[in-house]
Amino acid sequence: MIRTAETTEFDVVVIGGGPGGYATALYGAAAGLRVAVVERDKVGGTCLHRGCVPAKEFLETASVVRTVASAKEFGVQAGQPVVDFAVSQGRKQKVVDQLFKGLAGLMKGRGIVTFNGVGTLLPGRRVRIDPAPGAGEGATQPLEITGRNVVLATGSVPRTIPGFDVEGRVVMTSDEVLALDTLPASVAVIGGGAIGCEFASMFSDLGSQVTVLEALPSLLTGCDNDVVGVVARSFRKRGINVHNGVTVHGHSPNGAGTTVSFGDGESVTVDAVVVSVGRRPLTEGLLAEGTNVTLDERGFVIVDEYQRSAAEGVWAVGDVVNTPQLAHVGFAEGILAIKAMLGEAALPVDYSRVPWAIYCHPEVAFAGLTEAQAKEAGLDVVVKKDPFGGNSRARIVGETEGLVKVIAERLPDGRAGRIVGVHMVGPWVTEQLGQGYMAVNWEATPEEIGQFIQPHPTLSEAFGETVLALTGRGLHVG
Repeated sequence: MIRTAETTEFDVVVIGGGPGGYATALYGAAAGLRVAVVERDKVGGTCLHRGCVPAKEFLETASVVRTVASAKEFGVQAGQPVVDFAVSQGRKQKVVDQLFKGLAGLMKGRGIVTFNGVGTLLPGRRVRIDPAPGAGEGATQPLEITGRNVVLATGSVPRTIPGFDVEGRVVMTSDEVLALDTLPASVAVIGGGAIGCEFASMFSDLGSQVTVLEALPSLLTGCDNDVVGVVARSFRKRGINVHNGVTVHGHSPNGAGTTVSFGDGESVTVDAVVVSVGRRPLTEGLLAEGTNVTLDERGFVIVDEYQRSAAEGVWAVGDVVNTPQLAHVGFAEGILAIKAMLGEAALPVDYSRVPWAIYCHPEVAFAGLTEAQAKEAGLDVVVKKDPFGGNSRARIVGETEGLVKVIAERLPDGRAGRIVGVHMVGPWVTEQLGQGYMAVNWEATPEEIGQFIQPHPTLSEAFGETVLALTGRGLHVG
């Protein structure tokens, strides 16, 4: 039901309560602004309810399965684990519900007014709020509110492809996968990007036979080639069938499952198909005529480096703009927008240096340029790599697949200058990237970073060892 407000005028009205939207609202409220959020479903958005959080919950279930399956190596006789996915689903929902309750309470505590409904931007920074789909007969009539500033943060939805109509049983997107209570015995994942690799890894660890169909020449396009090689080898070793450079033509249902045709006359018969080919901005119905907000040919809101749209006082953040579709990027854009509104010093987001984290097994994390990108940019580079096989903690935990790779610009005298890229693949690298991210963004040199002491034995030593090697005087790395 649409909430009735004591006032209909706000300093900031945010349309969309996902990461970009709620970060904008929280930061604005912390700055003393009167803020309203219009959300059609629940605050937290896709990330909390149908994306990042539930997906990583299931990937953690997969991690537990791997740990139990290998327990005998540590002298623990646990037997072969059996997954009750309905229980996993229940735990996932409990985690999501707890986080949602905390977020809703935080927003209420900061005085943010939340309207449950569908927001449409009208001229003059007015926002019409219509009842959300399924609101029922008890929903109030449409309401109109006004903001001195309006922030568009309606997020994104999964892309689909012709010939694969999503019905939620055989053909699914990430939305439907994360609502499953039973596991399919076999799965075809269409798309080998970050989300596709996460689902492929998860299903494989939980016992499904997995086939990945990727149109581009390799998995994880945009990642460093050495990192991609580690993931590809791990997938092969675990029995995940990967077909790169193939076009998917369609599928033929056969009762319980379907047969997917691809490539030059090839096919695979599976119980389920997961379409994971990216996400598109959710801008349908967002803009009424006369707002002066412009969209590009793919539906993204066009903004400047401070998140301003072409309409005065209208901003956009998160997946609705054509920037990396990462929750933490949405956070940064929301903070930037509020600072710019207030006339404070604000540093635009450098999208070439944002941190990336991919939670397949082995994990992937990186910031900055790949080796290929650095060379394409005309940089002469020095590169060092440290495999986790020589890391004490990796040996202790029994996960030695992977490496740390650091790329630095070569100085005229041959020494390594500023660090331009840090790339990791292996155990818990998503939790280790902090040092590398800061090194890239501070344009630090190996000599500067090499002075920091790394605790032993830790996985993070691998980064310190690699950087030290770039100074020309490495310990365990040549």
